Amino acid sequence: MDTSDTPEKIAQEVRGCTLCPLSNTRKQAVPGEGPANPTMMFIGEGPGYHENEQGRPFVGPAGQFLEELLASIGLKRSDVFIANVVKCRPPNNRDPMPSEIAACDPYLERQIKLLNPKIIVTLGRYSMAKFFPSQTISRLHGQSRLREGRYYLAMYHPAAALHNPALRKDIEEDMKKLGALLKEVSAAGQPPAVEEPQQLRLF
Repeated sequence: MDTSDTPEKIAQEVRGCTLCPLSNTRKQAVPGEGPANPTMMFIGEGPGYHENEQGRPFVGPAGQFLEELLASIGLKRSDVFIANVVKCRPPNNRDPMPSEIAACDPYLERQIKLLNPKIIVTLGRYSMAKFFPSQTISRLHGQSRLREGRYYLAMYHPAAALHNPALRKDIEEDMKKLGALLKEVSAAGQPPAVEEPQQLRLF
């Protein structure tokens, strides 16, 4: 990571990025937003229609649900950093392609290193696959995992509940688990120095 990196420097590079064909179809790139020293970072999949229009992450219906979920554990969206694995909207909201994810990954990696959150929450299977490539979201959601001093918690994407209301309860329960984890991490001041071997085997 460049020692002169800042969130705005990365954002400016994202806005001008032409590393993949999504730059030809986007209206606005969506770098991500949030505090410069967040305890938590949420990583979604990719911008949708509303995000492409505004250049901000999670501002459509899924974003409204995410704000409700955050409020349920006493947080506002301004308390957390929100980003995506791809920074430009895939046409017609199709799934991001591996080449598009790979093109965006250096930006996301720089954001993670710069922000250094204590907890990363993955929203949806593409975000989860970055950190847990061999896992399924139906199995892993709601479980916190510790790796190299940072906690990871996988959740269904908020949009999933809009398409499948049966998932809403799972998402709400997982958010409660996140709230408990946040209290634990905040009380400890830092993650434990020793990581459990059974957790490490998941990576």
